Amino acid sequence: MMDIALDLPVMDPFTDEYAADPHAAHHTLRALSPVVRHPFGYGVLGYHEVQTVLRDRRLVMPPAFTLSAFGVTSGRLYNRALTSILSLDGDDHARLRRLVAQAFTPRVADTLRAAIRTLIGEALDAASDDLDVVDVVRTYPIGVICALLGVDRQHWDFISDTTDTTFRMFLPTVAAEQHEIMAAIDRLDDFVDDLVAERHRDGLTGDDLITLLIRAEEDGDRLTRAELQSLVGTLLGAGTDTTRNQLAAAVHTFAAHPDQWALLRKRPELIPRAVDEVMRYCPVTLGTLRQATTDIDLAGVTIPIGSMVWVGTSAANRDPAVFTDPDRFDITRSVTAPQLTFGGGIHYCLGVHLAKAELTEGLSQMARRWQAFEPTGPARWKEISGVSGPITLPIRVRRA
Repeated sequence: MMDIALDLPVMDPFTDEYAADPHAAHHTLRALSPVVRHPFGYGVLGYHEVQTVLRDRRLVMPPAFTLSAFGVTSGRLYNRALTSILSLDGDDHARLRRLVAQAFTPRVADTLRAAIRTLIGEALDAASDDLDVVDVVRTYPIGVICALLGVDRQHWDFISDTTDTTFRMFLPTVAAEQHEIMAAIDRLDDFVDDLVAERHRDGLTGDDLITLLIRAEEDGDRLTRAELQSLVGTLLGAGTDTTRNQLAAAVHTFAAHPDQWALLRKRPELIPRAVDEVMRYCPVTLGTLRQATTDIDLAGVTIPIGSMVWVGTSAANRDPAVFTDPDRFDITRSVTAPQLTFGGGIHYCLGVHLAKAELTEGLSQMARRWQAFEPTGPARWKEISGVSGPITLPIRVRRA
């Protein structure tokens, strides 16, 4: 058993009280110490400490990311997770990241702007004045990532349903659901194999991401079939689930702050800043995990080798030592430090430019169409482990 410092405050993210308001729990604990005890080992809540952990290469992704923390330490799902780009570090991670990074530049995101605008516009125009935001934005990011990958619209529902299942690997229930999750991954692998075969039949002449990944080469190094399956599957999941949840969370936040929505419509140049403020104030991912490869001193606390560390990016985003009045949602906020929802260091989110483009265009097109909106019922949210976000978000809009 790890030698946990017993005099540290205790954080328990698996209580109803924490689930009801994790930000309040972070506030109370962070005031006592930037490093706390956590069911996995340690938790880090202060902005500077979180930033330090994200950048320190002695703190690596745990093998198979969160699976071992939830009791899955062997089997097909565990073995698959071990080789995911989300789980790798060192040379293996750097190699995969170099081979795929070319497809996630700001230029690529800009070339998709017209498609992004069209997709969200179609979804909003098809909606009634009484709508559920979650239903409206459900396929929007799927359309975007499929445009990037060169995947036909007929596959959108399959991708949405399958990635919903695969993303359950980040929940505490994964041990009981691992066979169902692995079956969804198998279906996704077969789908990717079909896409790769199509590209080869077409002579690899396209400019879609799958073709680029097949052709990707550095000093003779290419992606293997298993790496292609894993990467494309990860991109489909990360490119759909996170963005649609974050956009719905943004609407939920603005519904609680109608003055900020009115300001956004009056000053659309604030939309990029509003995207960052939403992700600071109401991120759909609360944190990430790291594991110490040696004894590490952090804020006067010794993190022993092998210890798991929960890295509270959401807590860092509301650290009053860095953000003035951090519990206030303000789209005019002067940026004194970057929000950390996209992570940092060598695991900084590859899709950051695409995600910001989707969120920016989503809010922009909503602001053009909706003069105001108000909830017509309670919003229900997913579990806060893994990727959270509204399950239902009923609103009534007053059109511009």
